[in-house]
Amino acid sequence: MTLLRVAALGDSLTEGLGDPAPGGGWRGWAALLAAGLAPLAEAVDLHNLAVSGARAADVARTQLPTALAHRPHLASVLVGANDTLRASYDIDSVTTDLDAVMAELSAGGTVLLTACLPDPGRLLRLPGPLARPLARRMHSVNEVVHALSERYAAVHVHAAEADWIDDPRMWSVDRLHPSERGHRALAREFHTVLAANGTAAGPAPTPEPECAAPSRAAQTWWMATKGTRWVAERCTDLLPDLLRLAAAEARQRDPRALDLAAARHTAAALAAVCGSGSGPVSGFEREALRAVS
Repeated sequence: MTLLRVAALGDSLTEGLGDPAPGGGWRGWAALLAAGLAPLAEAVDLHNLAVSGARAADVARTQLPTALAHRPHLASVLVGANDTLRASYDIDSVTTDLDAVMAELSAGGTVLLTACLPDPGRLLRLPGPLARPLARRMHSVNEVVHALSERYAAVHVHAAEADWIDDPRMWSVDRLHPSERGHRALAREFHTVLAANGTAAGPAPTPEPECAAPSRAAQTWWMATKGTRWVAERCTDLLPDLLRLAAAEARQRDPRALDLAAARHTAAALAAVCGSGSGPVSGFEREALRAVS
């Protein structure tokens, strides 16, 4: 029996947070998708290398070598949200790391799976002055993912624009990680594209959860025991930076100028790795230019 080798690289989204595995730990969209890639689930060899909190640099330096050793036929690369949630956020570094990961995997004949992701501020329902800087960062990361996905012929899912994003049933109590239903929705989107190109030969994941959603008491307990740790870590790292960015928003008479600056910075970061000089104006930059004109 020929095994279909699959590697899943990324952060807590791909690790499976929000979708408890029946035997303990996490399952997540990658495992749900893998089960439907071949008529027999045992014909798929999935190595899930994703780690909670991982950033693009972590994927490039730690997860990529292990993935390459696995010689995957398919590899998912979903990362970048954690980069936007750090004071050290740098779109140049994110672009360089993502390009390196995709280049090395695709050079070995691996088919890449990528997705653009919704911005955390939208999911957390932050107030405008705090949400806009996060949205701008996530928009930049998604622009990079779009461009690199095209460069390396990746199978791409527009998860940031999916119909299910605003459905509260799709998200776990922390509002950042999908619930089992949300993980199934993402897996089904990938399966649809892979089935259309003949890669997925097994059944699509079912949309309905196998397990009952956690009770309100269980959700409260999770936030009290584990969720607060995440909030505390982000408050010491991200919050001061967000407050600085919010102050910059307030000083700027026209915040659209900040959108344009971010768009141009993102375009320059892509030009640096793609070796195309200034290159064509990106969709992000065109949108920003229209806004300020």
